[in-house]
Amino acid sequence: MHLSAFVHVGLVSASLCALCPAALAQRQLPSTISTGGSTQIPDTERASKFASLELGPNTFRRIATFPVFQNTDADEDAVAEIVAAANDGTTLIYTDSAQELLGFVDITDPTAPTADGTIDLGGEPTSVATVKKLTFAGTKEFALVCVNTSDGDFVNPSGLLHVIDVDTRTVVRTIDLGGQPDSIAVAPLGQYACICIENERDEDLGDGAPPQAPSGFLVIVDLVLTPEFWSTRTVGLDGIAGLFPNDAEPEFVDINLFDVAVVTLQENNHLVLVDLPTGAILNDFSAGTADLEDIDTNENDLIEQVDALAAVPREPDGVAWISQIAFATADEGDLDGGSRGFTNWSVLGLPTYGAGNSLEHLAARVGHYPEDRSENKGVEPEGAEFGWFGPRRFLFVGAERANLVYVYEIVAGPILGQFIPLLRQVLPTGVAPEGLLAIGERDLFVVACEEDDRGDGIRSTLMIYERSAEPNYPTLASVDRVGTDVPIPWGALTGLAAEPSDPNTVFAVHDDTYQRSRVLMIDRNGPVARIVDEVELRDPKGQLWVQLWLTGAIFGNDAPDFSIDAIINPDKSVNLDLEGITLDSNGDFWMVTEGRGETVGGVSVDGEEFELPNFIVHATRDGVIQQVYRLPFPVDDDQGPDGFTGLAKVGRFVYVAFQRAWEADGDPAEFARIGRFDTTANDWKFAYYPLDLPASPDSGKIGLSELVHMGGDDFAVIERDSGVGPDASTKRVMGFSIAGVNWLSYHSVPNLTVLDKHLVKDLVVDGVWAPWAGLVPGQVDGMTLLQGGAALIVNDNQGVDDNNGETLLVEIDLPAACSR
Repeated sequence: MHLSAFVHVGLVSASLCALCPAALAQRQLPSTISTGGSTQIPDTERASKFASLELGPNTFRRIATFPVFQNTDADEDAVAEIVAAANDGTTLIYTDSAQELLGFVDITDPTAPTADGTIDLGGEPTSVATVKKLTFAGTKEFALVCVNTSDGDFVNPSGLLHVIDVDTRTVVRTIDLGGQPDSIAVAPLGQYACICIENERDEDLGDGAPPQAPSGFLVIVDLVLTPEFWSTRTVGLDGIAGLFPNDAEPEFVDINLFDVAVVTLQENNHLVLVDLPTGAILNDFSAGTADLEDIDTNENDLIEQVDALAAVPREPDGVAWISQIAFATADEGDLDGGSRGFTNWSVLGLPTYGAGNSLEHLAARVGHYPEDRSENKGVEPEGAEFGWFGPRRFLFVGAERANLVYVYEIVAGPILGQFIPLLRQVLPTGVAPEGLLAIGERDLFVVACEEDDRGDGIRSTLMIYERSAEPNYPTLASVDRVGTDVPIPWGALTGLAAEPSDPNTVFAVHDDTYQRSRVLMIDRNGPVARIVDEVELRDPKGQLWVQLWLTGAIFGNDAPDFSIDAIINPDKSVNLDLEGITLDSNGDFWMVTEGRGETVGGVSVDGEEFELPNFIVHATRDGVIQQVYRLPFPVDDDQGPDGFTGLAKVGRFVYVAFQRAWEADGDPAEFARIGRFDTTANDWKFAYYPLDLPASPDSGKIGLSELVHMGGDDFAVIERDSGVGPDASTKRVMGFSIAGVNWLSYHSVPNLTVLDKHLVKDLVVDGVWAPWAGLVPGQVDGMTLLQGGAALIVNDNQGVDDNNGETLLVEIDLPAACSR
């Protein structure tokens, strides 16, 4: 027997003794998860919440973001999927399946990654790993790249292993793999590589379910001497899994110091341990099921973590050894499962820890929960990575739909093979984090984010994090809902208002991403601001109902998509598109809701169907609507698609900002209206705010997204484009004065008075988001004035829909004089 197999058997025997029933009984830990049998798993309470806002030194901070199109062309899709490191961690190597390239990035200075070229692979790369080998020319480093050459042929799949000299960037050998590859791993000591030949199924064939021939298998590459001497062996996996014994579909692989590979068979909900020196299968077992409580399983534009699922197959995707006798799986799901968490396992096939609902709750707590995935697999943990950072061990779990990486420190438990994960933090990523890479020797961690869609403001990126005692994310997190163990859910923040008597208390509103409109109370005391309360808006007095009834009576059959029942719920809660909030001298809330849809001459426009007018809403602190004010009916008749976006109340006047021109109502395209409503006289007057032109076609339209009273006759707005990251050009706080302004009625359109604007602060040029080292956010929607010449701004994360989900609540300094 090979030494590694002998050592492995010895460890397994020791584990069997340690995990005897008596030892299990001594743990006395309650379980919230079931494996489908009687095995008890430690509960998840320790990892479900941030134990302290002072997270200590065992944390990370993002220090750079590299959009991968910088290695190719900004106008073409480029995808970073799997990432490896070379040259002692100073070079990143990533697969780009969209361009069929292997990309290189120089991170000698990790805070300033630079493009370092690409190699054409002639097929779709699926994975990459690196290995150092001693050659006659000295130590050489090679990139092992798996390439799918099947070209859509699921019956006759094919693939290659390209061996690339990292220094010369040349292919020194190509090995036929005999099937379509997925994941590759290289053993820590560099003697073996193991490749999952998935031979993935055709999901468009029939119902898309397995079994579909041909089955998958493993290829072991014996990395003896230099590449010309390397040879391969095949390990069959048929007849192992119980679900589809003739269609293995191996997904992901990792290798420990004893040259034992752990392999996930995701569709089969199965795990296999393979001894690489001999090719022998040491153990295999089902990944079992999990019972989940307090999760959201209903896609209804509400985050309601009140549901339960029983016996959910884990169906693990990514896997990583966390010691030589224990490993972790990211339980993403594929066919029928997805337990929304991760599981730690001993080599005996016994789960020693299950994350339960903790990943779902953490995502909701920091505003990253993907409500539109509630009926599927929630946050979808896909990747797992382990790394030593000095004497500390970290497990990283990537959630594909929440755009988060959960960071845990691994500490040894009282039982051999049990390793308890302690939550340290969550890290924001780009959209769809796929490849995770720990570079412990440099205190770095890297995430490859694969989604790339310039039209939607999404760019594929490599994000680089450094171990740091000064983590700066999240900037906002919520406490538990009163009387529950689930967090106050939130996201898509669009307006802010500071409490005049306490600048550390701020109120926020969200848009129509979520139903049941709420005002959120934020406590800014401490290093991380916290949402500590929520107030649901209600219409028990019928003030909103009356205005909606008038709307229906006026538009009639010309607005068939308009429905009062879609706006006011049976319990009198309301579904509005809140875009701004302010407080009056009594502490009441004043808000604006943006209209939905477009009308011309009182008729709904096809493709932009009218559903909701623009309103000013006055409500008490407990959320009861007192008054609802609307625009003059002739203005409503020509409602533009971009309506109310911010407001300020000064005495009896309410000032509102329109996002962009209402051209159907006569506005010139380069102007947005500022409206002034007299609450005493019930009278509207208007002026024009001149909008800048877009810096480029890719930066999106220019519009307004907030209105703030700065004191006296002075006001400020946020003028912005919708561009993200490199396409973001215009994100500015602009000021104007209303002193001497001749406010005119709507009859004077398009000859309204034009306001004189001036720059207060350029948010991009001044680098207000630089400390987070990510992409400049697209929708900077909320701002409120603080004491001492500062302001607070926030971006709308769009409920993690076509958005990476980051919410950056940032305090900025403003010039002492904000007006001329």
